[in-house]
Amino acid sequence: MLTTLNTAYTDTRAGDLAWALGKDALPALAVLGLEVADDRGLRAQVELRLLGASHQVLVDAGHGACSETVACLPGSRAPLPFGVARRVGAWDYEFGARIETLSRGSFEGRAQELLALVADHPQGLAGMFPGDPHAFTAMLVQCGEGSVRWRTWHAYPQEGRLVTTRTRVTAPQ
Repeated sequence: MLTTLNTAYTDTRAGDLAWALGKDALPALAVLGLEVADDRGLRAQVELRLLGASHQVLVDAGHGACSETVACLPGSRAPLPFGVARRVGAWDYEFGARIETLSRGSFEGRAQELLALVADHPQGLAGMFPGDPHAFTAMLVQCGEGSVRWRTWHAYPQEGRLVTTRTRVTAPQ
C-alpha cells in the first residue's frame, strides 16, 4: 500500500534516527494491520506503523509481543545500531541497519525501485512525505521458518542517504 502522508516534510537527517524496543504504540500517520502465518504453525498479528518521524512495528503471536521503533525521537540519545541480537520476552530478536550515501541519479532510481516493490505488495506499506517525491519510509513484512521478518527503507533525498533495516523475530520452539 502506498500513501501520501499528511504531515509537513521536515529536513531530518539519517544520522538522527534512533532505535528502541518495547515502546507502546506511538501516534501514526498510516497503519497496516496484518495476520501472517507460516507452514510451521506460527501465526502473528503485525502492525506496520508509519510515524511522522519514521516507523514502528508491533508483533504479537499470542505468547508475547515485540515492539520496534526506528525514528527521530525527541530527546533520544540511542543511536541506530548496525547490529543487535537479544531476547525480547519470548522472541529471539535480530536487527541490522545500513546507511548508504548515493549519487542523485542513483538515489532517485533506487527510490523508484523500492516504492514500486512495496506499493502493490499485500504485506507492504510505504508513505511518501509531501514536498519531495523521493522522501519516503517503506516497510515490508514476511513470515516463514518460524519467524516474522521485516525490512524498512528510510529515504533522505536532501542528503542522498538511504537507511535500510532488517529485523527477524523468532518464536519460541
